[in-house]
Amino acid sequence: MSQYLFRRRDALRLGGIGAASVLSVSLRDARAKTAAPIKVNIVNTASNVTYTIQQLLKNKGWLEDFGLEPITQNVSDGGKLMGALLSGGSDICLLSGFGQVLVAIEKGAALKVVGGAALLPEQAVFAKKPEIKTLKDLEGRTVGTGSVGALLYQLMVTLMEKKGVDIKKVKFVNIGSSADVFRAIVAGTVDAGPSLYDVYAEQARFGVHSLTDGNFWTQLPEYTYQGSYVSDQAIAHKRDALVRVLAAYCKAYRFISSPNSLPDYIKARQEALKGDPKLAAKEATTEWGFVQKYKPYATDLVLSKKRIDYMQGLNVKFGLQKHVLPYEKVTDMSLAEDAVKLLA
Repeated sequence: MSQYLFRRRDALRLGGIGAASVLSVSLRDARAKTAAPIKVNIVNTASNVTYTIQQLLKNKGWLEDFGLEPITQNVSDGGKLMGALLSGGSDICLLSGFGQVLVAIEKGAALKVVGGAALLPEQAVFAKKPEIKTLKDLEGRTVGTGSVGALLYQLMVTLMEKKGVDIKKVKFVNIGSSADVFRAIVAGTVDAGPSLYDVYAEQARFGVHSLTDGNFWTQLPEYTYQGSYVSDQAIAHKRDALVRVLAAYCKAYRFISSPNSLPDYIKARQEALKGDPKLAAKEATTEWGFVQKYKPYATDLVLSKKRIDYMQGLNVKFGLQKHVLPYEKVTDMSLAEDAVKLLA
């Protein structure tokens, strides 16, 4: 588990703001000085892209600019993400699949989806054996994903069924994060699995190839890849901080989506992963090119009812949910709306 402790900047002061709703009226109000920054605990997934975005936020000081003192931790298991929020150990999760969150809400968990992150799945299915060319070729083989119901598992099963694959003939193995799955593919531990687009240009170097029908961003654009979610308790007691965090991340999404962001994105990637800087630069450039072409990020944060209902419909289909719950039951998009106002 990686943990980032972001530095303090000059304290920001709220000029006479009492209610949380007043905080979101304007950027000027949000940046009025306070006696001390607001402490906020963030929990995110453990993908390379997430680490890069977190480092970019740190380098730019955007969380601190919104009067926050953030501590961020990363975990690879969706259950741990929700557990951290429900226990009060963390306040918000920003870059994560949220299919399991919808299931948990139906079962009584006091959680809400409060915004979008990456809307398009930035994943492709990779394999090592040359005879595996299409998804249909995965029948009778092992596929690395996350746990049943988690983002990677749901992505793979949804796309396989769309392409007519008999998933009963596929052995799914819980590997963990996208990076973990890719390492397992390279090592030959599994026959195939989904991984992030950042390795797309490095297929020859790793001795793998992408399947011809395995690009999720074109094959499954209706699937909402990542969102942000919090506990009801956090909304009640830390709404100010949550809105500010969403605003900072939204600023990052907008920046990454702009054509002048490549040098900063490469620098963040190199610093976050601390590996071969040339490889990090190449992977960052590949992924940045994807962002420029497909514009996957929710630069206005709000997730539509159509997208939420689609995700719930998948859960019902997989037997994870009994019913599609009302939009208002599983979301509170007022936080996203207020966060966007801070950027106006």
